[in-house]
Amino acid sequence: MASSPPVRHAWRVLTGLLAITAVLFGLNALGVYAFKASSWTPDLALDLQGGTQIILQAQTTDGAAPDSEQLQQAVSIIRQRVDASGVGETDIATEGSDKIVVQIPGEADEATRQRIQSSAQLQLRPVLFTGSPATTFVGDDGNTTPYPTPDPNLPATPTASPTDGSDPAYITPALQAQFLAYDCANPPSNPAEAPADQPMITCGLQDGTKYILGPVEIDGDDIADATNGQEQNTGRWAVNLVFNDQGTEKFGKISQRLYGKQPPFNQFAFVLDGSVLSAPSMNGIILDGRPSITGSFTQESSKALADQLKYGALPLSFNVVSSDTVSATLGSQQLQVGFIAGLIGLALVALYSLIVYRALGTVIIASLGVMAVLTYVMLCILAWRMGFRLSLAGVAGLIITIGFTADSFIVYFERIRDELRDGKSITAAVEDGWSRAKRTIYISKSINILAAVVLYILADATVKGFAFTLGLTTAIDIVIFILFTHPVMQLLARTRFFGSGHPLSGMDPEALGAVYRGRAQFRAPIADSGRTKRSRGEAQRRQTIAERKQAELAAARGDSRSTKEGDD
Repeated sequence: MASSPPVRHAWRVLTGLLAITAVLFGLNALGVYAFKASSWTPDLALDLQGGTQIILQAQTTDGAAPDSEQLQQAVSIIRQRVDASGVGETDIATEGSDKIVVQIPGEADEATRQRIQSSAQLQLRPVLFTGSPATTFVGDDGNTTPYPTPDPNLPATPTASPTDGSDPAYITPALQAQFLAYDCANPPSNPAEAPADQPMITCGLQDGTKYILGPVEIDGDDIADATNGQEQNTGRWAVNLVFNDQGTEKFGKISQRLYGKQPPFNQFAFVLDGSVLSAPSMNGIILDGRPSITGSFTQESSKALADQLKYGALPLSFNVVSSDTVSATLGSQQLQVGFIAGLIGLALVALYSLIVYRALGTVIIASLGVMAVLTYVMLCILAWRMGFRLSLAGVAGLIITIGFTADSFIVYFERIRDELRDGKSITAAVEDGWSRAKRTIYISKSINILAAVVLYILADATVKGFAFTLGLTTAIDIVIFILFTHPVMQLLARTRFFGSGHPLSGMDPEALGAVYRGRAQFRAPIADSGRTKRSRGEAQRRQTIAERKQAELAAARGDSRSTKEGDD
């Protein structure tokens, strides 16, 4: 015999849920075994596992304390840098009048440290000369000899006034001697403090190449955006820049000047914290303010450079005072307490469900189990793809969701019971109860998600973890309600145990008080037993005022007819 449409629908939906679960586990397995970037345990936040603490001290040109507004702006930009690297639950705050404390969960990798520590103003300077980082040469006698200390009497003023930033007249004998003796590992002065209107000597951040650079022609304030991507023709990774109106005009003039010149006068350097991030050559005249930087980039290095260029314009420069590993502020003990609280809440919900709904309570327990599995694998995937880390506030959000999830089942089951009290069959009660309950549940869950979104946007960083897990689990709750709870109820309603209304099933019509066939049309009880009285009383308590008056009127008419027959 062919199965009914609800049964076929239920099996299709459950198969879809199984497929979704398999895809999620497969995606996380791909991250674990192929990319070596994910794990089978959610990442923990700073308050639960400790991490890295970096203290930055602001430097000003006159040595005075920085302005508080500048310090807060620096905090905001550093936070953008760290968030762009995918690190979640980072705590960045000011300390005193000139320090910024950055706390990162877990061990900070070198790229993240570089993003934080490279915090001076971004500058674009033309390249005048490049050379090896070596500070020695092989003399005529065949011996290796260090370059001599520059003679202070060497001419330091250009013989002719430079006409533009790329004019080689900037390279004086004194500057050339300083370049040869310049030691990238031990510079004589901080290159970040070089005057913006004068040439400077510095080194490449990646390869240590030495540069003589011209004056600053564009600074980081003129960069509106920077992203990384692959070129369509070559597939090479590139950094794509977008200048603002002022930067577009400046860069257009620079590209016209540099294009077609011989190296290194066709290059311009991006300088951050006194070091050259990149020194690409000008391969065309760019007037739209959207140049691309290509080279031997990988996906990671291109993204790191894009982040540095995008968030490089800080109002202050910083020195790293300390970089240490810190212990957890709450630790594993608090995490265990949180999970124990969650288990206690889950056990109480399960106990309540079995007492009130009997065997029907197993559906609630199974739904919570499926939800726990999906939530767990989602936290693992989000830790890999978004850098999400579970904090104690996030654990609290997971615990609270247990109660919110139980509300959905209670609304649904009570709707089914109401339909049974109206005299409907169990299969019809399941379908009609679903139609009525889902609207109520959708509205309530929408309000929960809206509250979580607002809380995540407006709340402090310490509360964002709570809002995030609350919103995530509420969305998963809706999915479980649609793809698991209702299909399971459709199948159970057609089993002998639940479909016949067994007293232990939780869907016994007589125990629920279904003693009338229609509105105010009561079925005559077989015997005036205690159970029948309770059922009739239950039905009468659940009548509306109109139904109760109609029932009283029908009863009065029945008594009148009985009296008349007796008189006859």
